[in-house]
Amino acid sequence: MWARLKSHWFLISLGLVFTIGFFASEALTPLLEMTTLRSSIVFVVMGAMGITLPAQSVRQSVRKPLPTLLAIAINIVVVPVMCWPMRAYLPAPIFGGLFVASLVPCTLASAAVWTRKAGGNESIALMTTVVTNLACIAVVPIGVALVLAKNTELSVTDQVWSLTWVVVIPIVLAQTMRMAGLAGWADRQKLRLSFLAQLGILSMVGFGSIASAAVAREAMHENASMFGIRIGQLLASVAMLHVAALIFGVFAARVFRADRESQIAVGIAGSQKTLTVGLQIAIDCGVSVIPMLMYHFTQLIIDTVIASRWSDASKSKTHSNDATSSRS
Repeated sequence: MWARLKSHWFLISLGLVFTIGFFASEALTPLLEMTTLRSSIVFVVMGAMGITLPAQSVRQSVRKPLPTLLAIAINIVVVPVMCWPMRAYLPAPIFGGLFVASLVPCTLASAAVWTRKAGGNESIALMTTVVTNLACIAVVPIGVALVLAKNTELSVTDQVWSLTWVVVIPIVLAQTMRMAGLAGWADRQKLRLSFLAQLGILSMVGFGSIASAAVAREAMHENASMFGIRIGQLLASVAMLHVAALIFGVFAARVFRADRESQIAVGIAGSQKTLTVGLQIAIDCGVSVIPMLMYHFTQLIIDTVIASRWSDASKSKTHSNDATSSRS
């Protein structure tokens, strides 16, 4: 029992933090005005995860760039395009939150981890992570301006500056530190840095739950049963969006005759989205953070199952090949 709780402590903590922030939102609302604190937390999280990204993986991806380019294109373009029709049946604040989730870059941690667990090409996932995070200073403001201009008062310039400071600068600074001789230290401290990043994510979830509480309570007060239906629609939409992007990535890589390891990496890295940046943008834009939280939970659960099956298939194939070789 304790071992199970220990292995799932982060997901349990996410639920607890969101619940506390949601139901204590009136008392905690002043925290939302501390924008410098929120931005600093994102800066630390991005830096802590950025310094653990090995540069050699980037060089490996450059040698065979097509799968990486596919994953980047899916993450940046295909997922938002798949999300756009959902505005037809989702309320504006909820669709806005889901569209923000579709725009944000690939997650810094889990994409590489899940790709590795599934037996995929980790270098593709890492390169996709780096490029999409650096590109988000253009992708997110453009996407918000094109689709969510009526839902937010945040200007394009403000978005660019905000994302530059909390995403691009910490990643560039972290990679510079690795090249300056801290790579060994970062690799040895990877677990501690990951724990620090997870604490930062939990803090951002707290901010997000406070911001969403007022909108959610208003909707429940007007029509509690309809609110439940909307949450059900959102959960189905989030799962469908992630799975569709993952499947699209695998088959697109297959069409271009990429090997199995690359197909896995394109599917996972192309469809995963980072929680920290998504929460920051959703709060700034004044849309619901619930879709971003749902997307994060959904991708963890779905990709855990899929990665496990891919891993089992790889092991089975290896055993079969070994048996064939021994007989011959």
